[in-house]
Amino acid sequence: MTRFQTQKQVLGLVAWLVVSFIAAGIGSAASINAGAFYTQLVLPEWAPPASIFGPVWTLLYTLMGIAAWLVWRVDGFRAARTALTLFLVQLVSNAIWSWLFFGWQRGALAFVDILLLWALVVATLIAFWRIRALAGALLIPYLLWISFAAALNYAIWQLNPQMLGS
Repeated sequence: MTRFQTQKQVLGLVAWLVVSFIAAGIGSAASINAGAFYTQLVLPEWAPPASIFGPVWTLLYTLMGIAAWLVWRVDGFRAARTALTLFLVQLVSNAIWSWLFFGWQRGALAFVDILLLWALVVATLIAFWRIRALAGALLIPYLLWISFAAALNYAIWQLNPQMLGS
């Protein structure tokens, strides 16, 4: 690999990580007071402590960025347009969820969004897998976490209709 190709790959990795963490930043802007809000909620017994979410999401956004980079580096954006567009759309849905749940405290809408997000993650995982299996595999922890988060979203919404709407 030439020096230019190496630089292009490194910049590509950095760019996909930045894109992923921009989505994280947009979502976290809605979650500034999430810790205080989360402690006020009636939680199911199986709900994790609030301190778990930051490290888990940091790992997941890192894996997402690496997965997108692995797909992009095969033949660029044009060759993987559908897969990478799905990836970007699911990032938007992910960021919106934080606003719906924490920012606007709309439990039902957040649940609908997380179901949409789950479907988008499945579609992205499949599209990534077809291009580069490792990229798809890197999204499996994300899919598992979103599955858990959807169940948690539903349970919390049902336990807290006064705070999250009916």
